[in-house]
Amino acid sequence: MEACRRAGVSGILCSLSLLSVLLDLQLDGVLGATQVEIEHHLEMGRKLLAAGQLAEALSHYHSAVEGDSKNYLTYYKRAAVFLAMGKSKSALPDLTRAIQLKPDFLAARLQRGNILLKQGNTQEAQEDFEIVLQRSPDSEEAQDQLKKTRELEELQEEANAAYHQGDYSTTVHLLERVIEISPWDPESRELRADCYIRMGDPQKAIQDLAPTTRLRNDNRAAFLKLSLLHYSLGEHHDSLNQIRECLKLDQDDKECLSHYRQVKKLSKQLDSAEELIQEQRFHDAIEKYESVMKTEPNVLHYTNLAKERICFCLVKEKLALEAIEACSEAHQRDPRNANILRDRAEAYILNQDYEKAVDDYQEAREFDSDSNELREGFEKAQRLLKLSRKRDYYKILGVGRNANKQEITKAYRKLAQQWHPDNFQSEAEKKEAEKKFIDIASAKEVLTDPEMRQKFDQGEDPLDPENQQGGGGGHGGQGWPFHFNPFESGGSFHFKFQYN
Repeated sequence: MEACRRAGVSGILCSLSLLSVLLDLQLDGVLGATQVEIEHHLEMGRKLLAAGQLAEALSHYHSAVEGDSKNYLTYYKRAAVFLAMGKSKSALPDLTRAIQLKPDFLAARLQRGNILLKQGNTQEAQEDFEIVLQRSPDSEEAQDQLKKTRELEELQEEANAAYHQGDYSTTVHLLERVIEISPWDPESRELRADCYIRMGDPQKAIQDLAPTTRLRNDNRAAFLKLSLLHYSLGEHHDSLNQIRECLKLDQDDKECLSHYRQVKKLSKQLDSAEELIQEQRFHDAIEKYESVMKTEPNVLHYTNLAKERICFCLVKEKLALEAIEACSEAHQRDPRNANILRDRAEAYILNQDYEKAVDDYQEAREFDSDSNELREGFEKAQRLLKLSRKRDYYKILGVGRNANKQEITKAYRKLAQQWHPDNFQSEAEKKEAEKKFIDIASAKEVLTDPEMRQKFDQGEDPLDPENQQGGGGGHGGQGWPFHFNPFESGGSFHFKFQYN
């Protein structure tokens, strides 16, 4: 202020002058600090990139670009990070900006050409490679990439021509090389997926369509198509996941919303049916699978699955004849399904038709030779067949394999009264009655004892001397259940029998 007064300057003007000087000094300090910060971010970005810490490196390059938007190298370095992260779409604008700032920056132009080629953009890629070769004719990379660009153009034309002629096999063959050169081109993958669908190979179509959901922005059409393909293959959970991705992009998309409702309903029914089976509520599970067939009557897989599982449930419910009928229908629809053959074999066992059970298990093993379950089932059926040619306790009492203890006891009492030896006069009749009576009593003992019955159901006769370590008495090769034979003392033996 003293200096101002000496110079004859008023107090207000002097104050304004001092303020201006101070602002200039502060601004110079800010600008200087900003340049230091930019250099710091670039150095940190370089170090982190070298260490493979890409996300952290990218953050520093973002800051460097914000601090100096006119530096072409900063854009180029950030593009390098994007490429290292597999984000070619994000790298492209940075390379373009670097070229705009420095048109003769050949490294950026070559890199952009490479990306454009991988995206299938042959025209723009060719322009970049030609400019590089104009200024650097000896660039081998540019020469090689320009050749690939021209090769790609020819292949694309040939593939499209073959497709329109309906030659899908040739189209697929040509597109293999197209996709090798331009793996980031969604159109080539979509075209090949369409060919696979027309050739009846939906799994390969799915493999081609899946990457296009990332290669093309807002690709709801691909998500819908993927969902429909999974649905047609019976992969309802995958179908549901894909259609949800479509709705994330647009929750009001009519096609996706309509399909979502259908998939969600069907998937819920299928999951519920399997939960009921896990809970051993087989009757309820059958009803749920019948609902599945009503919800989706047009896709073969779901009808086949429902028929298969209904067959399984009927076996578990021990409804032999119904199970055989249902399993036979399911087998007719899906003749190579080992599970259906296994379940029908079990239904035949319930119906005491052991030869057919053996045949079904044998056929099932042709389709799944490594299954221990099928091997054990086959061996069990063989044992039961062998056993049935000796003594079948169920047939002796005239009851089904699913008969309960009350039914077994009732049948036993009736037959025991009928074949009691005291009811017969002649020696021949008594001998025959004795044999029958022993068999009836043996059958009752085995089938009313849970442990013995389980052994018999697995194909082992618990009363067969061959299956007993200590041997045992017998009558005509058949053991007497109470460990003695009251008829050995002669035909004149009389006793009272308690029918318990």
